[in-house]
Amino acid sequence: MLNKINISPEKQKLIIYIILISATLAVFWQVNHYGFINLDDPVYVMENSHIQSGITLDGFRWAFSTTYAEFWHPLTWLSLMFDYQLYGLNAGGYHLTNLILHILSALLLFWLFNRMTCTIWRSAFVAAVFALHPLHVESVAWIAERKDVLSAFFWMLTLCLYVYYTEKPVIKRYLPVVFSFVLALMSKPMVVTLPVIMILLDYWPLRRFESQKLEGNPTIVVTRKVLLKLLWEKIPFFILSAVFSIITLYAQFNPSVKHYPLPLVPRLANAPVAFMTYLGKTFVPNHMAVFYPFSDQLPVWQVWGSVFLILFISVAVIMSMRRLSYLFFGWFWYAITLLPVIGIIPVGGFSMADRYTYLPLIGITVMLAWGIPSLIKPEVMRKKILFPASMAALAIMAVLTWHQCGYWRDSIDLFNHTLQVTKDNYVAHNNLALALLAQGRTQEAIDHYNKAIRLRPDDINIYSNRGNAYAKLGQRQRAIGDYNEAISLKPDYATAYINRGNVYNELGQYQMAIEDFNNAVRLRQDSAYTAYNSRGSVYYKLGQYQMAIEDFNNAIRLKPDYADAYNNRGIIYFIQGNNKPGCFDAQKACALGNCKTLEVAKVTGLCH
Repeated sequence: MLNKINISPEKQKLIIYIILISATLAVFWQVNHYGFINLDDPVYVMENSHIQSGITLDGFRWAFSTTYAEFWHPLTWLSLMFDYQLYGLNAGGYHLTNLILHILSALLLFWLFNRMTCTIWRSAFVAAVFALHPLHVESVAWIAERKDVLSAFFWMLTLCLYVYYTEKPVIKRYLPVVFSFVLALMSKPMVVTLPVIMILLDYWPLRRFESQKLEGNPTIVVTRKVLLKLLWEKIPFFILSAVFSIITLYAQFNPSVKHYPLPLVPRLANAPVAFMTYLGKTFVPNHMAVFYPFSDQLPVWQVWGSVFLILFISVAVIMSMRRLSYLFFGWFWYAITLLPVIGIIPVGGFSMADRYTYLPLIGITVMLAWGIPSLIKPEVMRKKILFPASMAALAIMAVLTWHQCGYWRDSIDLFNHTLQVTKDNYVAHNNLALALLAQGRTQEAIDHYNKAIRLRPDDINIYSNRGNAYAKLGQRQRAIGDYNEAISLKPDYATAYINRGNVYNELGQYQMAIEDFNNAVRLRQDSAYTAYNSRGSVYYKLGQYQMAIEDFNNAIRLKPDYADAYNNRGIIYFIQGNNKPGCFDAQKACALGNCKTLEVAKVTGLCH
């Protein structure tokens, strides 16, 4: 279209960059006004004291040494620390970072395919689908999925650097490729398949497998020497992938982590169904949910039908690979990038996840971008049909994506929607209940907890959460019953000990409360700040002020911005007549959001 009015290729590319940025901002900008959600965001940011310490030397050490949240992805942790340094707990800033990374990945994707194929508009279509597809909302709108957008950015950068290297294979171009791949792996281990994708790029569109048989002879052959050379240069990448795979498996199967094991046969049955479901949602993106419950009773016809379709398509693209290389490339990009997250190795209790399509969908889009034009032979017809059809498809995607973003406004909207589009979803009931409880809608929350427990009677978190709801209603014996159930299911469940200890504290059963807090401190060690603060409150009631101060000191040491611990320590200093440190703690607590003690101290003249 732009060729008709004599716009140079360079200006066409500039226009595409501007359109990609503008369209993506228009569709996703709303997420910058959204808050955190109560699924994983607390683990990654809201209740993570290491993140809330900002960029520090201790933070660096923790990021590179921890497998917290069952992954080793230090770069993701560092990026969240950097965001906290800039935005504190303003969720909009974290959303903005996710959106910027998503846009940069789309721009790099366009550069990548245009550089390799010299086809501006097909490359633009691939990048636009990546930027605007509704299945990608989860990766962009969910703060806890920073690992998705960050690893995708380094994935794209690695491939761009790799293409640059292939144009002149020298060591100074090779090393940045390796370094960028390491950064991608340190963002999310799903990118372990990237070396295989490099080999696919060598096949098409870079055509590095091909060697001229004779100079000037158009016949092309693949030689063993060329093949071995290309494989040899990938060895460092495969070694890195193997190392990071081992680290990931260790993190996932760490014996200190509670798992709900899924039987192997249902996982094997679920894999092809999920594979084809992702493909279906690529073309008809509906009923998208933040959590899809796992089912161990899939219909046999669905499982074997999915297996047959996968084999049929795979055989078809292999048979046509010489003539239609892009179909082979696109299909196996999709299949290979999905392989680590297809569910055979269990990561959670879900059957699939929209975020897992973030990179794989590029392969399907390539098949469409190069395959559909090949079906329309006359070039004039192609221009008349394909450009408006592509614009219409992208416009529909943009509208659907904008609409899907709306569900991520808050936890109540998100999980209400999830319950509407899935069935028997215990996670949605549990997290909706958490959100309702935070709004004071306690009885509604208990109703959802009851439904969640009926669906998953062995889930410790749901019992503990329902116990909190009962405690809020003043039904303390029911609360203790739920905490007891959670502890019986998992005797090292520190959260239940803390919650039960708080109820014992309210009942005046101080020794039992202290025993529960002792257990929590023992189990949590370097993240026991709430247990220290709660135990300090009991010691305060017992008049054991020095022991209380020591506990508040430990709580502050573990969480330097813990307002309640400063406030509680300040009260004891005032009681002891130590007004100067008391005023300091009261002022610090007020700066962090708890001004009760400071206001009283000013009224009574203890602080000025």
